[in-house]
Amino acid sequence: MVVMVLSDRDIKKAIKNGRIKITPKIDEKTQLGSCSVDLRLGNNFRIFNYSRYPYIDPFNKKYLQRISKEIKIKNHKPFVLQPNDFVLATTIETLAISDDILARLEGRSSLGRLGIIVHSTASIFDPGWRGKIVMELGNMGRMAVALHPGMRICALTFEQLTSPVETPYYKKKSAKYVGQKEPLASKIAEEK
Repeated sequence: MVVMVLSDRDIKKAIKNGRIKITPKIDEKTQLGSCSVDLRLGNNFRIFNYSRYPYIDPFNKKYLQRISKEIKIKNHKPFVLQPNDFVLATTIETLAISDDILARLEGRSSLGRLGIIVHSTASIFDPGWRGKIVMELGNMGRMAVALHPGMRICALTFEQLTSPVETPYYKKKSAKYVGQKEPLASKIAEEK
């Protein structure tokens, strides 16, 4: 079977007919690529309290809330990502996709060349996704990098499924991040 990645023409068509909803509306001149849409870095970050806790227990719900905290960066101020650091961050844009489209989070080459990665493992947004994009930002380089809210930070590509899914993400009982608006802490403890 052939995977169908949407072209710029198909992305525009899907946005126009509501199968892809990106809010606020994208600037096609700066954000639309040949087969992707660039998203911009938001102001909300979730940072980890490394010095207060010796390890992460993924099945301790209260602990998962305490090991990190959300911070909001003021406009026109950078967030400095230190070498070997890891934070969660949101995009400015909110995404909603139809039940027959899958979105993939991709890094940007210009930031990758500075050592910045935008996801460790979570690159897929299931059909029926609705909410903010949360990135797993990491600095693999040896120097700190200033990340400015509003800068293009990542890209989304979109794939057409062979048919609509039976259970879209927003209808799954196990969906932990439906409608997220900020970089939520891990909810893996709900799986135990």
